[in-house]
Amino acid sequence: MEQIVRTPRQLGEALKRYRRKLGLNQTELGAKTKLRQATISTVEAGEPGTQIGTLCDVLAALHLELVLRPRTTSSADEIEDIF
Repeated sequence: MEQIVRTPRQLGEALKRYRRKLGLNQTELGAKTKLRQATISTVEAGEPGTQIGTLCDVLAALHLELVLRPRTTSSADEIEDIF
């Protein structure tokens, strides 16, 4: 299932959904990524200071990848409605 995200908060929510879909809690995901549970929580909360390397580690552990493409014409508010 593809998801469009435009804000750190939307990205965090999407990652949380995928984690739960895999049946993992934050501590288990932290063990897979060698990150603390608190760091996973920060990523899922959409904190804008997340390092790119941390994001890549979380994506890999969730079997996800980042794809860049031209932006659609939907507004951020319309994207929010998806969530």
